[in-house]
Amino acid sequence: MHQFTSVRDISDVHALVQEALQLKAQPFAFQQLGKNKTLGLVFMNPSLRTRLSTQIAAQNLGMNVLVINADKDSWALEFTDGAVMDGVTVEHVRDAAPVLGSYCDIVGVRCFPGLQSRDADYSEHIMQQFIRHTGKPYLSLESATLHPLQSLADCITIQEHLPAHRPKVVLTWAPHIKPIPHPVANSFAEWMCRSEVDFVITHPEGYELDPRFTGHASIEYNQQKALEGADFVYVKNWSSYRDYGKVLCTDAEWMLTERHLDPTNRAKVMHCLPLRRNVELSDEILDGPHSLVQMQAANRVFAAQAVLKRMLT
Repeated sequence: MHQFTSVRDISDVHALVQEALQLKAQPFAFQQLGKNKTLGLVFMNPSLRTRLSTQIAAQNLGMNVLVINADKDSWALEFTDGAVMDGVTVEHVRDAAPVLGSYCDIVGVRCFPGLQSRDADYSEHIMQQFIRHTGKPYLSLESATLHPLQSLADCITIQEHLPAHRPKVVLTWAPHIKPIPHPVANSFAEWMCRSEVDFVITHPEGYELDPRFTGHASIEYNQQKALEGADFVYVKNWSSYRDYGKVLCTDAEWMLTERHLDPTNRAKVMHCLPLRRNVELSDEILDGPHSLVQMQAANRVFAAQAVLKRMLT
């Protein structure tokens, strides 16, 4: 595997999930695999789970890890080709990325969208610049449109709690106090469409995601109807794709509570974290028996470890 930026970079979701579960059972079984190899991680945005889980995953495989917080530990980067750099940026990615590539065997980058221009964000310009100029295997730590490591961890968590029947998985929009980008929602939809599940997305009208990622998913504007018979409910906010970056609805009734779970099949509830308690998701669910949220976070280590193992081999 030379790059991991979306589900399209792997041929078999189930096989990768099983590989991650084997690593979870024996996390140090391949410590020699990464000996004398270096993973370089660049964070252009804040991170807790992605940063720590990827570092632990690399160390479990015997790798050295270098971490840079862009604009804090390094110079502010310029990404525009042909830029006259007489402003706040000090170094061009065309110069910085090859240096990073010369120091590291694998490079991972986290870069959020600006939510100002859909065309600019969905072109994945920043990610593509790093891929092009480092010249090394590339691991997405979240991009402007997708968060594949999170989605792989979600698939691992679902696999560990599968019912005896084909599961129904619902991705439900939730309220938030500010516009939130699309990567987690896009990515979860993309991975579910490649999994053996019945997949439904529910949200208020106007919050339709990019159809390139939602594929054959059923779209339902009535949340309670969508939740009927659900085995897993994934809670996530996102802003509008059509009216890009806009907040069109703030209806607090969309926040998941115990009452919302009545029509489900004793559904397990998921969220990628971080989240605003009692805005996106209620305390009663987060701290109750339905929640898989902390298990998802723990599985981030083995999602990253499975991908890194494939890159190293």
